[in-house]
Amino acid sequence: MFKECLESDTYAKGKGSTVAKIIEGKLDDHTISGIAGVANIGSDINWCGHPFGQANWYAFGRLAWNPQVSSAGIAEDWIRMTFSNDARFIEPVKQLMLGSREAAVNYMMPLGLNHIMNLGTHYGPGPWDKIPGWNAWDYHRADSLGIGYDRSSAGSNAVSQYATPLNMQYDQLNTCPEKYLLWFHHVPWNYKMPSGNILWDELLIKYYGGVTYVRQMERTWNSLKGKVDEQRFNQVKQLLAQQEREAIWWRDGSAMHFQTYSHLPIPPALERPQHDLEYYKKNIFSVKLIAYE
Repeated sequence: MFKECLESDTYAKGKGSTVAKIIEGKLDDHTISGIAGVANIGSDINWCGHPFGQANWYAFGRLAWNPQVSSAGIAEDWIRMTFSNDARFIEPVKQLMLGSREAAVNYMMPLGLNHIMNLGTHYGPGPWDKIPGWNAWDYHRADSLGIGYDRSSAGSNAVSQYATPLNMQYDQLNTCPEKYLLWFHHVPWNYKMPSGNILWDELLIKYYGGVTYVRQMERTWNSLKGKVDEQRFNQVKQLLAQQEREAIWWRDGSAMHFQTYSHLPIPPALERPQHDLEYYKKNIFSVKLIAYE
């Protein structure tokens, strides 16, 4: 995520005006510049709670000093310093890490959806939340016609904040990148996507694909038993199992809620939701605190 942000071209002063160049001071000849981020530390002994959460801190620090280094290179360095120099461990874990962010995007808020978490706790899905004056519906705007907030020139015109050619690209439904689609446009449920699927089916495929990736992460990690100490192996194993439950919660709760607007079926190739919508509206999963000596 950090790498994607830093490499993004703003076109503020023509092509090549990346966020990294702005932060480095190169674009405006600033001699002093910096980058700041919000950290996720808590009271856990390892600060981040999740052993792999520490990689975010490390990646941020590395990119702050050198935005040119690759995500794969950072991940490998972190794995070697944290776990093992064994290539049989490094390669599968590196691939697990590099795909984990996109998996979370897919099972939580794919295709440009944003801020549809539970608004009271920010934990778990809450696309149905309607807190007066500020709620999840303000972000997804789902109705019988489609889903997404219209920020194009025909809507709120937030797209005008971007430099050319980005504003022109984002303004048109057929040129807007898929990952930003529902951020900039209110898209009909039956809109044909580049994949050939209609929007509804594509949305569901993303949601289900995110859960599939989490399950693959579990299988990958379980195959590495014996290549890392038992304490950390078991902790990550438990946390991945919890992530799978929460990924299903996000997927099923969100999909079934949006289905109340689209009135379209879940594609036959995808598994059935495990419970009904009311079940997923409840904050049914609690954070499991795992204590270690």
